[in-house]
Amino acid sequence: MNSIKARLFALLLLGTSVVWLSGILWIYSGSRQELERVLDARLEEATRMVGSLMQNADVKVTSDVSGVRIPQQSMPVPRDALQHIETNFKLACQVWSIDGRLVGKSSEAPATQLTHVTSGYSNQEIDGTKWRVYAREDRERGIRVLVGDSINHRDRLVRDLIQGLVVPGILVLLALAFLIWAAIREGLAPLRRLTHALTRRTADELGHVDIGRTPGEIRPVVGALNELFGKVVAAREHERSVTAFAAHELRTPLAGLRTQVQIALASTDPAIRDNALRNALLSADRTTRMARQLLALAQVDAADARAPQEWIDAGSRLRALVDELRTEATQKPAIIQRELFGTRIKVNPDAFHIAARNLTENAIQHARGDDPVRWSLIQSGSEVLLTLDDDGPGIPSDELNLVTKRFYRGRHKSPIGSGLGLSIVETALGKDGMSMRLVTRTPTGGLRAQIVIDSARVTVPEPKRRSPEQFGLGDPAPS
Repeated sequence: MNSIKARLFALLLLGTSVVWLSGILWIYSGSRQELERVLDARLEEATRMVGSLMQNADVKVTSDVSGVRIPQQSMPVPRDALQHIETNFKLACQVWSIDGRLVGKSSEAPATQLTHVTSGYSNQEIDGTKWRVYAREDRERGIRVLVGDSINHRDRLVRDLIQGLVVPGILVLLALAFLIWAAIREGLAPLRRLTHALTRRTADELGHVDIGRTPGEIRPVVGALNELFGKVVAAREHERSVTAFAAHELRTPLAGLRTQVQIALASTDPAIRDNALRNALLSADRTTRMARQLLALAQVDAADARAPQEWIDAGSRLRALVDELRTEATQKPAIIQRELFGTRIKVNPDAFHIAARNLTENAIQHARGDDPVRWSLIQSGSEVLLTLDDDGPGIPSDELNLVTKRFYRGRHKSPIGSGLGLSIVETALGKDGMSMRLVTRTPTGGLRAQIVIDSARVTVPEPKRRSPEQFGLGDPAPS
């Protein structure tokens, strides 16, 4: 059963039916016992009435040898009284002498003695008919009064009583079923309105859902949907802005590349042609870097925040990254402190590679002198900082909170920069549970970029008393 409405209706109707049936059985049991008590009391009252009428009658009695008084056989019996009991109370009456002679009976009473019990209640079966009998003995007058009630008649009274309860009960149950269905339908109306509101929407309608007054149970669902729509709108706007910025940024180097190639083809002066080709190569490098960063940005945005982590050697991974960046146009030296080799960090390798590559590439592009960029390790309380220093112009304090925005290029921008590198670093580290910290170095100048890692995710080897190893891009790693 996939319908909430049908499931609720079935459960509520089943529960109501069980309670209603239990009530009917309870009423049946209690009513039967009470009816038995009332009918038994009526039997006893009828015997007293017959006895009273016999006392008022002119009855002649004799005494036997034992002194017990016995009615004469010819004594008058108040038959009208017996018939009155039968007609009005639906009871069978018999009057017997103590010596076992039938003195009188009502017309419906059997000829056989209703019970042989001297006094009190008893159940008897006579000629296939079951009787509930009350006997009362009047030894002073020498008679026994027997009043019987057919048990079939009693059962019929109980059945009539139950039928009187069942028929209204069924009608009430049907009414309850209708009211339950109506209540469930009304209770689920907000869900129905929400469904209608969502099915009427097109793919471009991402505004807030408003279905009017909603109960507390539905309000979180509506709130979550509106929050989701807000995130989708923000993601769509972000994609549009990224696409627009990328189109603009790619258009410039491609146009420059085309222009420089045209100049080189049209010029007969070797100097002009060589200069145009160098500019074309610069434009090609910028376009290549832009394309690579856009791909990295797409990879980082699509990455799962719960991507698997593994232990890697920080120094070896940075060494491989340095080799990857080695090109003829980039000959600036780099330093990786020796203590980084053997330092193991628990990270997502892809996220760490993207972040470290962009930081290193950004530092090399902004370095001004012959001093190499430098990767080092700093331990600070519960944090471990993978630190990259360069001697570039640094970042002004008013731009530190802006440089991680996508396509933002500050005052000290690189000729081939695109404003994506630091944004990619922050996003990649954030998805892997790390963060980036930027500090402008004073008084020496330059920028210090730090990857902040929880110390629980870092194992540092015992320190060795050796000076840092300096090596250029592509030089062999320290042993």
